[in-house]
Amino acid sequence: MLTYHYVARNPATGKQVRADVQADSEAAAAKLISKEGLVPVSITLGEKGLMSLTGKLKGRVKAADRVLFSRQLSTLINAGLPLMQALRSVNQQTTNKTLQVIVAEVIASIEGGATFSAALAKHPKVFNQIYVSLVAAGETSGTLDAALERLAIQQEKEADLNAKIRGAMMYPVIVLLVMGMVVGFMVVKVLPQVKVIYDGLPGQQLPLVTRVLLFISDFTIKYWWVVLIVLGVLAFSTMRWARTGPGKQIIDKIKMKGWPIGPLFMKVYMARFARTGATLVASGVPLLQMLEITGTAVNNVHIEASVRRAIEKVKGGKSLADSIETDPNFLPLVPSMIRIGEQSGSIEQMMGKLADYYEKEVDNEVATISSIIEPVMMVLLGVVAFTIVAAVLLPIYGLAGKSGFGG
Repeated sequence: MLTYHYVARNPATGKQVRADVQADSEAAAAKLISKEGLVPVSITLGEKGLMSLTGKLKGRVKAADRVLFSRQLSTLINAGLPLMQALRSVNQQTTNKTLQVIVAEVIASIEGGATFSAALAKHPKVFNQIYVSLVAAGETSGTLDAALERLAIQQEKEADLNAKIRGAMMYPVIVLLVMGMVVGFMVVKVLPQVKVIYDGLPGQQLPLVTRVLLFISDFTIKYWWVVLIVLGVLAFSTMRWARTGPGKQIIDKIKMKGWPIGPLFMKVYMARFARTGATLVASGVPLLQMLEITGTAVNNVHIEASVRRAIEKVKGGKSLADSIETDPNFLPLVPSMIRIGEQSGSIEQMMGKLADYYEKEVDNEVATISSIIEPVMMVLLGVVAFTIVAAVLLPIYGLAGKSGFGG
């Protein structure tokens, strides 16, 4: 609930009334004021309500929250509850504060005359194009409950895929972080002690590898703030570059072709394409619209471009299977299965089976990458450890040799 401050006129006395009211939206507040026999003149979000709204919107709506929202709403609509009553009931049970505010705004939009899908479309960061299109198809066909259930399943599958990708990438990231911390400690704390020993011995020169690392150590200690600024700028610039324009094209190409992650991401993309397509087709979304939405949902600019080329071919009279058969951005099984679905009139089922197959293959690829990354990381660790040990021990052995202790 939000706090609204209002000015209203009492028709019986003609006097103005100023007070606060608790409501989910401005429209709901106006209704409550009218029920009191007053005529609202102005309604503004109070400071408490504004602070509450700002605080709530700072949070995120996780995939699990959307899945639960979709599944609960589907169950209530299937039980015969009107949409508005079902939305209010689900909103009362929602624990995510951000989602509560957004659903309240959706309710207000519907009360203002908008359709459910149009109300959801006003919040694209929470309800993406797939969600809105499926709801719109469910509204048109009168199967909103089934559409919401399909959405819940699709979102669960997508969350599982993302979790598998994160799991595959987590091990090397942790190893690299630990390696960086160890190297930083050795360079900043241990190597300077070796320099102190050599400074007391005139005419003695440190080995090259030690001098290089000591230069890095001295610079880091004296200008640590410069290092932090440079690292921060590089991280920010790289993230922006990777998300837009040529940067995203290069990163997406590396995901598709790079070793050893290429096979993993290709199967993730095929699973995403098939699962999203199957869900949209099952809900009655037309083929061309399904392709447009699916191309965006795959989240790879090269595959999206391939899908757009396929759309033009389909418009020209080709089947979907023929349109993507020669495209190198699709694995060979995809057009084969889609062709069977087109010939048998069961494209929804074939795309569903295709998604199931590639989702299982993702598990195998994650295991393969883990078995490859472990020895690679061990070799990398060995090289770094050897470099650090050499930088520390070579000067000591040099001193020992010159002092006559080496034999």
